[in-house]
Amino acid sequence: MNGVDLLGAVAGAITTLTFLPQVIKTIKDKSVKDISLMMFIIAAVNEAMWIVYGALKSDWVIILTNAVILCLSLTMIYLKLAYTHKKTQP
Repeated sequence: MNGVDLLGAVAGAITTLTFLPQVIKTIKDKSVKDISLMMFIIAAVNEAMWIVYGALKSDWVIILTNAVILCLSLTMIYLKLAYTHKKTQP
């Protein structure tokens, strides 16, 4: 692995952490009141497109980074729907 690849791998690893604090906070607080569902839907579509792009370029850093973020985005979508549904239940 050369310096450019290492930089990409480290940047990718740090990027994967961007949604983690929100996922943890949402699970801990069980509140999605101020969470934008559309933001996470857009993020999920974006990440899926990046995964395809990474696959077409055979770039595992792009694929893995975006796969992790896709999982976190889908988790937030699930939490938003589940907690919103639970709140509207009598």
